[in-house]
Amino acid sequence: MKAMILAAGRGERMRPLTDATPKPLLAAAGKPIIVWTIEALARAGFRDIVINVSHLGGQIEAALQDGRRWDVSIRYSREAEPLETAGGIATALPLLGGEPFIVVNGDIHTDFDFARLRAFGREPGVDLAHLVLVDNPAHHPSGDFGLHDGRLANDGNARYTFSGVGAYRSGLFEAIAPHTKAQLATLLRPQIDAGRVSGELHRGRWSDIGTPERLRDLGAVLAGSTNKVKAD
Repeated sequence: MKAMILAAGRGERMRPLTDATPKPLLAAAGKPIIVWTIEALARAGFRDIVINVSHLGGQIEAALQDGRRWDVSIRYSREAEPLETAGGIATALPLLGGEPFIVVNGDIHTDFDFARLRAFGREPGVDLAHLVLVDNPAHHPSGDFGLHDGRLANDGNARYTFSGVGAYRSGLFEAIAPHTKAQLATLLRPQIDAGRVSGELHRGRWSDIGTPERLRDLGAVLAGSTNKVKAD
């Protein structure tokens, strides 16, 4: 099962930090955000990783190269301009292949065990996607989706936030022409109504690194965790 990391965005809310450095290469506790994700994927047994790049993408490729230092193989899907989530995934399909795959936003950090998503790839069911949800953060109190008995809903009183982690089948994206912009929610909502999207709630560590303040806070948390491990 292959994995994709979304790393093509401009990172407008991170400016001026992202004027000279792509957001995924910004450091938290001395390590680029994207490297934390690569290491977690490697621990979960994912060896083939696709990364889409656009804004300052050459820096990302130069920093990560082919991934061998993390015992993974990295290939790059290059976008002349950021294509949004669904557009970026659709453009990368030739690298991802026809089997189910997972996708992780390049600007999040989580202790979710990515190995859990392998079950989606083993099951031949009709679901086109499986999303990992989290409790709503302060900056997104209304949430994105409902979750009832492992199925996503577009409505409902209890709503949760999409974590930026999910597993997908290529059929969800095949109608999108490569190198065109498309939003993931636009694809998902009719499939949710059709009962073809499952989900789960993760209540462990998760951070949407959308602003310099959140990057600083994450760095403090990770540094504290690292120091605790060394002390133990």
